[in-house]
Amino acid sequence: MLSELERGLGYTFRDKSLLKNALTHSSYANENREQHLADNERLEFLGDSILGFVVADCLYRKFPDKPEGELTRIRADLVCERNLAHAAAAIRLGSFLLLGHGEDQGGGRERDSIVSDAMESVIAASYMDGGFAAAKGIIERLILSDMPAGRPHNFDYKTALQELVQRKKDQVLHYELTGESGPDHDKQFSVRVLLNGQPCGAGSGSSKKRAEQAAAEAAIETLFPGALDG
Repeated sequence: MLSELERGLGYTFRDKSLLKNALTHSSYANENREQHLADNERLEFLGDSILGFVVADCLYRKFPDKPEGELTRIRADLVCERNLAHAAAAIRLGSFLLLGHGEDQGGGRERDSIVSDAMESVIAASYMDGGFAAAKGIIERLILSDMPAGRPHNFDYKTALQELVQRKKDQVLHYELTGESGPDHDKQFSVRVLLNGQPCGAGSGSSKKRAEQAAAEAAIETLFPGALDG
């Protein structure tokens, strides 16, 4: 069973107990105290630090001209819960987790917070098993491999637009909800962004925040074409 997960990771563990530890959620350990199992929280702590270092090192080398603030923002996007959950979903990590009954029945295998923590734990377990190169390889394959021009999946277009317009004084951005559609379980929101009262971009999404991000991206493409290239 674990061999399928190892294929997804691109790494084969010599000590399978480390991988099992990384997959053991606290709810499972608490429900099976007689087994004296350690949960994955200590590995998560270590994996978080390894992930942050590898991503920072990659960004520093890949983007020699980007300032510290922009590198920090890109790193935060790459290591955020949602992006780690996206990487975990690609290898079906949730299906391999050891969860307590309640957590399992409550949809824990698909919960971003749980699978993203497990992703960090697995990274740490690979480090403990095969050293830094093993952990770095997993991070590069699953988290850094599809990084588009320094803009990961959760790139903050609103912040980028704010920084671009602030190059001139007295610029005012305002986001305006223009519509809602669909049933409650599948809502779509439409938003437009105005610069000094003039519409400059519009977008839609499954939440107001996503619609605002789409509107900000459209505004950047209209007002500052090419500003985010490279």
